[in-house]
Amino acid sequence: MHTFLVLGAVFAGVAVALGAFGAHALRDKVTAEKLAVYQTGVQYQMYHGLALLAVGFLAAIKGVTPPLTFAGWLFTVGIVLFSGSLYILTGSRSKAIGIVTPFGGLAFMAGWVLFIVAALHA
Repeated sequence: MHTFLVLGAVFAGVAVALGAFGAHALRDKVTAEKLAVYQTGVQYQMYHGLALLAVGFLAAIKGVTPPLTFAGWLFTVGIVLFSGSLYILTGSRSKAIGIVTPFGGLAFMAGWVLFIVAALHA
C-alpha cells in the first residue's frame, strides 16, 4: 500500500527535522516544560510514522484488508491531532488546543488494536 509507505516516510522524515529544530532553535526560546511537550509530539510522530511503514509493509506481504487500511488512517489522524496539537501548544499561550490531544491518542490506540487484528487475520 504505497500511500502508507509514503506517509510513513514523510512523517518520520519530518519528525527528524522537527526534532532538530526543537533541539537547536527552540531550546532557548521556550520553557523546559514546553520543550518537553514539543519533544513528546516529535517522539509520537516518529513512532507512528514507523507504524505507517509497518502498515505498508504488512499490506505488501499479506494483502490489503479493511482493518489494516483503517489502522493506517487512524495512525495518520493520530499524528495530526496528537503531535500537531502539541506543536501548537508549544508555540501558543492558549491551552485550548489541548482538548484535541486526547482524540489523537485515542486514534493511536484504536489504530494499534486494528493493526493487531489485521496481523492476526492476515
